[in-house]
Amino acid sequence: MKNKYSPDILNCLANLSSDEVFTSPELANRMLDLLPQELFRSSKTRFLDPCSKSGVFLREIAKRLLAGLEEQIPDLQQRIDHIMTQQVFGIACTDLTAEMSRRTLYCSKQANGEYSVATCFDNAQGNLRYMRCQHIWNLQGRCKHCGASQSEYLRTDAYETYAYPFIHKSIKEIFQKDMQFDVIIGNPPYQMGDGGNGASATPIYHHFVEQSKKIAPRYLVMIIPSRWFAGGKGLDEFRETMISDKRVRHLEDYLNASDCFGNGVEIKGGVCYFLWDRDNIGSCHIVTHTTDGTISESTRFMKIGDNDVFVRRNEAVSIFEKVSKKYEPVFSTIVSSRRPFGLSTNVEGHDNKEENDITIFQRGGTAFFEYSKIEKNIEWVNKYKIYITKAYNAGDDYPHQIINKPILGLKGTCCTETYILIGPFETKGEANNVISYIQTKFFRFMVSLRKISQDATQKVYQFVPLQDFSHPWTDEMLYKKYDLDKDEIAFIESMIRPME
Repeated sequence: MKNKYSPDILNCLANLSSDEVFTSPELANRMLDLLPQELFRSSKTRFLDPCSKSGVFLREIAKRLLAGLEEQIPDLQQRIDHIMTQQVFGIACTDLTAEMSRRTLYCSKQANGEYSVATCFDNAQGNLRYMRCQHIWNLQGRCKHCGASQSEYLRTDAYETYAYPFIHKSIKEIFQKDMQFDVIIGNPPYQMGDGGNGASATPIYHHFVEQSKKIAPRYLVMIIPSRWFAGGKGLDEFRETMISDKRVRHLEDYLNASDCFGNGVEIKGGVCYFLWDRDNIGSCHIVTHTTDGTISESTRFMKIGDNDVFVRRNEAVSIFEKVSKKYEPVFSTIVSSRRPFGLSTNVEGHDNKEENDITIFQRGGTAFFEYSKIEKNIEWVNKYKIYITKAYNAGDDYPHQIINKPILGLKGTCCTETYILIGPFETKGEANNVISYIQTKFFRFMVSLRKISQDATQKVYQFVPLQDFSHPWTDEMLYKKYDLDKDEIAFIESMIRPME
């Protein structure tokens, strides 16, 4: 009789979709490998998954404990009962994932069910808890715990509120007693709709990291989007805390999320998982996984000088330091904020030119627009400037262009929020010299150090040094100016393609 292939159901779940990002057993074990393995040989180590979806972390932890405690607790059933009641704990994201997680961990959706592998629970939840919570709204219509939008998540009991227990309740409330954990590990929810236009969303994963640190486990391991390295709504304080925290001792960074999850999941900017070691302060071992499978490793501090973002690529650090040591003004000082003329994305011009009309660069092309309707910076209209779209591909594949092609804005033009503006300039020649700089690989490489998502707003240009624009620029001139060696130049060339 031929052997039948019996797939792990948790692998199947991990391959469903990117709407709810499940963790495969393989990924869970790579994360568990970051921990000191003697933890799994102690009958006193206590683990918590605060955002259990499928129960995969808890199952893999239990398997390691089952092997590690065999000599201490020889009787199999006693060992299982000890692990399930004293060492492995979970808080589910929803009622459905609670049942799914119990089925994974206890082999029964009820911990005290007939088919549960544990024989000593007197309740259905066991140590894998879920309690329905409600958001607590502030005067701005946001949940004071997680920032959820009241317009999106004020729901009746018939609908899921997505008020996750771990960040809305205390551990004592959830487990009915005070508890301390040696290890917190998980894959938290990443974002929540914020009531904005389209698919606008607000990050939520950082709340799980912050709450975990407050509980002060010995070790914290979580997998989260990498966008926090340089951007993200409401993540400035979180980013500063993380890159300054010398207890973050290991970071695995995947430029392409599907290389990590292994199932075609698309998360713009990639994902990372990290080890936070409460009692061990030092530099961080950073491993970068690229889209072509190559890996770079470096042990360094995450914060460089007074830099407010994490320089993601290990190979980029020396380049960044050489440029920074020039102490030059930065290019972002000549880049506009959003809505340079006060005109939102949905503003549209008309096809036929009328008296006093100017040209407007808008979504989909150009049109004519009434000069008197310009809301701000009206003095820029009759000067030369450069337009670049505010959003461009996040750059998961390399070599990449990083930003869209710059467009020369002649006198008598304006733009909507689709574009940002660089300038203005008094002469056409100066504007063209700036364009020559923007088109260099060096310029776009320096942008890439801060640009980790589609957004290309003013702040992504903060690492780019300002130049003398009385003449054009080439990469060769810039490589020489900043004394870049052949390896550094080769790295830039491998990361950035010629501008189309």
